[in-house]
Amino acid sequence: MTRGSWKRDAEAIFAASRRGVITVAHLESLGVPPGTSYRRCLPGGPWQRLLPGVVLLRTGDPTRRQLVEGALLHCGDHAVVTGLESCRRQGLKREARPGEPVHVLLPLHLKTTSNGYVVVERTKRMPAPVRAEGLPLAPVARAVLDACRRMRERPPIRALLAEAVQQLGAEPAELFAELESGSKRGTALPRAALLEIASGARSAAEAEAMGVWRRTGLPEPVWNFPLHDERGRHIATPDAWWDDVALAWEIDSYEFHFGQPGYASTLARNNRYAAAGVALVQTVPSRLRTAPRAVTEELVLAYQAAAARPRPPVVLSGRHKRLVHGL
Repeated sequence: MTRGSWKRDAEAIFAASRRGVITVAHLESLGVPPGTSYRRCLPGGPWQRLLPGVVLLRTGDPTRRQLVEGALLHCGDHAVVTGLESCRRQGLKREARPGEPVHVLLPLHLKTTSNGYVVVERTKRMPAPVRAEGLPLAPVARAVLDACRRMRERPPIRALLAEAVQQLGAEPAELFAELESGSKRGTALPRAALLEIASGARSAAEAEAMGVWRRTGLPEPVWNFPLHDERGRHIATPDAWWDDVALAWEIDSYEFHFGQPGYASTLARNNRYAAAGVALVQTVPSRLRTAPRAVTEELVLAYQAAAARPRPPVVLSGRHKRLVHGL
């Protein structure tokens, strides 16, 4: 394309971009002078500047994909997207928050630094990228822990790790190995949350429940093991089970109300507990965070009441019973 002819061939310029994102240097190679590129990004112009030397060939809010493309153009060919963005593009069911940065890994010897919405992390341990939709992504274990290392509160770390295990198929052993391989900075909270998940929690709420249980002084329950009555009929798989007193603890996924999905199945489960003589404590996840002391007291009182009555003839399945009783 000759100098000046770009005005007549806007389609060719767009075709040379990454979904409308392009560098000023690339535009210059297509015949667009740098001064012209920058002028077209001024207020009222038809383009906009995303990052130093990176242009979006339209106005309005960029899409998330355009922000990612801009980050990769800013960082160069060795860049790998990590953190929540990588997890999301590999199946994590989370929407990006407004203003959420794009986290990018670069080899240690490169000098590109963070700018605008791009967080650049230079590292000696560059992962072999996974390709999805043409983007170079850090593998799940690396990406989720890169995100966790930058979080400062335990609940969101627990939630993200539980989602990675449930939704992305990450194995706790793989996550532990990544923790050991990487920098130890920022790993104390992820390590504690991973221990909870590895102990049996299937969700972030159950991991929080383990934290509440530790306040009670009660013996450790069995987590997520199936329970049967004396005739071998399945009762339920309680989130936590104190076998010595036949006490079940259920962390329900949300506050059930009549007519909502799951209400009938929860009611039927509770009726099976009652018919089998099982004592039940039922907690919604929000109370684990807003009223942990009250939940702790409820568990202790329920355990004491269960211990004061004859234990009903309910059993765990054979393998789980051996684990509980050390047989």
